[in-house]
Amino acid sequence: MKVGNVSIVGRPNVGKSTLTNALIGLKVAITSDKPQTTRNNIRGIYNDEDSQIVFLDTPGIHKPKSKLGKYLNKSSYSSLDEADLVLFMVNAKEKLGTGDEFVLEKVKEANKPIFLIINKVDLIKKEDLIGIINEYNELYKFDEIIPISALKEKNIEELIKTIKDYLPEGERIYDEDEYVDKPVKFLVQELIREKVLRKTNEEVPHAVTVVVENYEENKTSVHINALVIVERESLKKILVGHSGTMIKEIGIDARKDIEELVNKRVYLELLVKTVNNWRDRDKYLTEFGLTEEE
Repeated sequence: MKVGNVSIVGRPNVGKSTLTNALIGLKVAITSDKPQTTRNNIRGIYNDEDSQIVFLDTPGIHKPKSKLGKYLNKSSYSSLDEADLVLFMVNAKEKLGTGDEFVLEKVKEANKPIFLIINKVDLIKKEDLIGIINEYNELYKFDEIIPISALKEKNIEELIKTIKDYLPEGERIYDEDEYVDKPVKFLVQELIREKVLRKTNEEVPHAVTVVVENYEENKTSVHINALVIVERESLKKILVGHSGTMIKEIGIDARKDIEELVNKRVYLELLVKTVNNWRDRDKYLTEFGLTEEE
């Protein structure tokens, strides 16, 4: 049986979380068009009859300008140490730049097999793909180069098949029915945060955090109370919206995804708070790598 860890790395917003979800066949990582949406290394677990592949979805690697940025980069670098194989992911719609070169240099240091994954090929002309491949070939001799569309799940089966050729023989690390290494409360928090990021566009920064304060489950339903934490009163007003319309819309969208996750009726109550009102303020700032100025 082929078993191993595969790290998915790249700049922010190249589609790493979308690829993770496509590989697993379930939503285990949240997605949005905001940089630094992914804050933790999330392990999505792929199982079939002859393999178990643990995909590590990582925060986008970038040149950090804040403590949070350094924290996210550190999380991504740590995934390279435990990987048997690295998927270096790039966006076919964006030209090769210093950001991609910066990531590649870090990946090369890991001294692991490296696949170049060219994402969003459905958005470019076929004749342009050859030029992209040649450009990256001049930088490094990749073990494999695989064009994909993570969103449309194009070439995903071929990618999994090729990955298996590079993995060692072993025993399953996780049970066959496990598909993610995070607890349900974590996934709930992430699903709510995803809706916040999508609904508010550029108005609310990525530093918004969601904390599930209460999670009660019975045979037919789940009752959840969660805090949406922001840093300023002005952001709180945006999230709440006129007469509470924004937070209500966020709750409705999040509840739908959570019900799919837990396969039960969900009753969700959201409360927006600022950092200054948060009783564990110092603990919160430390845990998420933030400072007051950020």
